[in-house]
Amino acid sequence: MSAKYAFTKGLKEIRFLFCQTSDQSAGIRTFLSRAYPTMKKNNPHTPIMIREASGTEPKVFARYEYGREEHESLAGLSDKEVEDKVTGLVKRNI
Repeated sequence: MSAKYAFTKGLKEIRFLFCQTSDQSAGIRTFLSRAYPTMKKNNPHTPIMIREASGTEPKVFARYEYGREEHESLAGLSDKEVEDKVTGLVKRNI
């Protein structure tokens, strides 16, 4: 699991946006409570930001070198599906 969360060198920041209570955000809340400590341990110098706001659609944003950003919607996804989307973003070489 730890190698899965070793980010590429080009990744400068990852941001998670979601609602604290909605069913659409349940998967991302479960994922973060399980995976955040491992991600932070393996990437201590990469900012991992978590933004909770009522009614917010769950999304993950990845910022790479030269200001390039990618994002994925995480609405209604399970913990495993969220993990797959996040892994895809943090492993991209852009």
